Amino acid sequence: MIRTDTPSADTGQPCAAVRRGRPRSEAAELAIFTAVEDLMADGNTLSDLTIEGIATAAGVGKATIYRRWPNKEALLVEVVSRLEEPIPAPTGGGAREDLIAMVDYIRRRGLAKRTRWVLKAALGQMQTLPELHAAYRERVAKPRREIGIHLIRQAVAEGLIRDDLDLELLGDLLMGPILYRSILSDDSDLEDPDLSRQLVDAVLDGIAPR
Repeated sequence: MIRTDTPSADTGQPCAAVRRGRPRSEAAELAIFTAVEDLMADGNTLSDLTIEGIATAAGVGKATIYRRWPNKEALLVEVVSRLEEPIPAPTGGGAREDLIAMVDYIRRRGLAKRTRWVLKAALGQMQTLPELHAAYRERVAKPRREIGIHLIRQAVAEGLIRDDLDLELLGDLLMGPILYRSILSDDSDLEDPDLSRQLVDAVLDGIAPR
């Protein structure tokens, strides 16, 4: 079970909610993010971390943290999301190019998880912490999937994909192979920068309008 240090006034707020208040200090936020990463690099687990410990390591007061995040879970979700690359912006080259960019984002994320111990540890530990994992799915994973579905809908509109297939199924077909290689098959080859294009084109060839 996750230890939390949330004040009683914050009890019951959703993990992913961010309280709006006085203007944020970028320097303070960076110090807080860095403190969490350093604490994890020193061997602390996500469960070990406390708001008091993070505040001390960051050189800020606990109130500075609570002005920005309602609880520890919300802070950790933001830290983990910052460890990952931002979702790629539209390329302007059409749905195919944007789908390749999205698949390549997952490929690079898989490589980062293999090479960056803090990211790998955070994502791995999150699976055993239901509240934190649920907040991460809602705030980070769900928006990514929605972007993927949007790109697939665009590809259908451009005539690249048949219009008689379920969009959720198409999402699984396009993103599933790279997710398998990145998450379930730790020894799979992710180094080839052309892999994303090959995967997307192989799927598009199979589901193109006849």
